[in-house]
Amino acid sequence: MDADAIRALAEILTDTGLTEIEIAEKDNRIRVVKAPAPVQAAVAPAAVAPAPVAAPATPVAAPAAPADLARHPGAVNSPMVGVAYLNPDPSSPPFVTEGQIVSAGQTLMLIEAMKTFNQIKAPKAGTVKSMLVASGDPVEFGQPLVIIE
Repeated sequence: MDADAIRALAEILTDTGLTEIEIAEKDNRIRVVKAPAPVQAAVAPAAVAPAPVAAPATPVAAPAAPADLARHPGAVNSPMVGVAYLNPDPSSPPFVTEGQIVSAGQTLMLIEAMKTFNQIKAPKAGTVKSMLVASGDPVEFGQPLVIIE
């Protein structure tokens, strides 16, 4: 990798708000991590603790955490860090929508990484249960993108 490629990775971090990006090409592999901004500690006056509130009688189901969705048998996870695009171009309809039946190898979305658009294809045939990202969302490596059942 040359210095221009490394600068491009740093630029992606800045433009997308991501904190880390990793790219592998043949025998080369590079990982760029953006250091977090230093946090200044402020002294705050002690707050009076509010009276405890009784918990609801029926437990409320929490939405599935992204890590749980990544292990879902129908999850299609991001193979790279980049920006997700659900349509081939802004004026076109999305590649797939929730509830749509897809075949193995069908394009689900694009991920832009280093000014290159990479097709994300369905690993199996099934029905798109849920789209977990929106067009223009930054995505991380291993992040669940779509659930196919």
